[in-house]
Amino acid sequence: MKGPHNLWRLIRTGATFERTGAMRVVLEAMQAPPRLRVAARILGWPFKWLGLKGDPALPPTTRALTALGPAYIKFGQILSTRPDVVGQDVADQLRVLQDKLAPFPSAVARRMIERELEMPVERLYSEFSEPIAAASIAQVHKARLAETGEEVAVKVLRPRILQAFRTDIDAFYFAAGLIELLLPSTRRLRPRDVIEHFESVVMGELDLRLETASAAEFAANTADDEGFRVPSPYWFLSSRNVMTLGWAEGVALGDNAAIDAAGHDRRELGERVLQLFLRHALRDGFFHADMHQGNLKVASNGDIIAYDFGIMGRIDEYTRRVYAEILYGFIRKDYRRVAEVHFEAGYVPPDRDIDEFARALRTVGEPIFGMDATRISMARLLSYLFEVTERFGMETRTELILLQRTMVVVEGVARSLHPSINIWQVAQPVVESYIRDNVGPRAVLRDLARTAHVLARFGPRLPGLVEDRLIGRGADQHSAQQRESRLWPLAWALLGGGLVGGGMWLGTIL
Repeated sequence: MKGPHNLWRLIRTGATFERTGAMRVVLEAMQAPPRLRVAARILGWPFKWLGLKGDPALPPTTRALTALGPAYIKFGQILSTRPDVVGQDVADQLRVLQDKLAPFPSAVARRMIERELEMPVERLYSEFSEPIAAASIAQVHKARLAETGEEVAVKVLRPRILQAFRTDIDAFYFAAGLIELLLPSTRRLRPRDVIEHFESVVMGELDLRLETASAAEFAANTADDEGFRVPSPYWFLSSRNVMTLGWAEGVALGDNAAIDAAGHDRRELGERVLQLFLRHALRDGFFHADMHQGNLKVASNGDIIAYDFGIMGRIDEYTRRVYAEILYGFIRKDYRRVAEVHFEAGYVPPDRDIDEFARALRTVGEPIFGMDATRISMARLLSYLFEVTERFGMETRTELILLQRTMVVVEGVARSLHPSINIWQVAQPVVESYIRDNVGPRAVLRDLARTAHVLARFGPRLPGLVEDRLIGRGADQHSAQQRESRLWPLAWALLGGGLVGGGMWLGTIL
């Protein structure tokens, strides 16, 4: 039954895009071939009268997405990072898509809180406000704890939001399959993987226990970051559908007039936002992936306060090193090294010419660095890079989608605070510090130490493992014990010899 249901969802989507005028805008931006245009018109035009009207004051694309509901709004935000898919103009529209909807009644929120926390709201909170913010997934109330009098923010998921998202995500998978079928060239962009990434992000947002855990981990990681604060979560007042955080009092980072009136240095704030993001991504591999102005405040003492931890990014240590080397190469204009890193990481097929790839990267970097600071843009760099990746057969790296998206968003936040910020100059000390500590001899020594630590855990099992590999399991217990006594020295000799040899090699290059 899912097939007909998903087809109907696509028809309603197409009809809404036709009715709002978004269909023409999107197809032109994507430079869609005739087959895709015909399929889209079949899904939309005959059923135009069934489509949703949306808000006429909004641009066509954002009008259609907001009319279609929360899942479409969220998906639009994800697509804002893919100018290679939807075109730069549409990506710019989607980047400013406001994730705001009408709130649901406070009485419903109270009932959900009482059901989740198994206690009347009056016993939990001495004060409980009307909604102060309402987004596509949840809304927030300001409250005061009954026991301590502390001010808190209480986030409550929208009723039946999980079911609504699952229905729309099924339709998105169906649409991705159709696009790959009708337009094989899009398979390089891996539409289904993009939907899978979107699903994993959204499903994480729909369980507030995970967001509470993210808030706690992020707070622990950043506890020593000067000029940055994360509100503490209250675990005993949080559950799957309800989350309670300490109240963050401050000026919205998007309110430049209020920031100026408070006497804060907007240029310094913009630089700090950029450097904090890079530090969290490279140092911790765990970063706030929804770092727009609506989720950031400035405290009276100048600290930047982050909240709303529904979308967090995580990248492994190897990917962090690759990403840092790519950024470092661009900063130093070492395009050959940037090319080598792409090949070493397997981002470019091995049959391609590395010199040609390095030359293509130079055509990306040199125009960017020749611009004045107001025109140097991460969004522009990524747009150029997408063109290069198509020429060299690179596939979409889904593990980097969220990182790239956040970097563009953070750049926009910094530029909104001070338009002439040079993002490369601001990024350079953070990237250089990471490279110094994590790439090169010092990193090799640390990796060897970690390897020795892991091997030490398996010390008692090493003889048996070597025996199983070299000799087999068929001998009797007595002979196995004899072989074990002979293999113990061999195993430890191999381990010790490797560590000593590595140390000697390090000594020659340090």
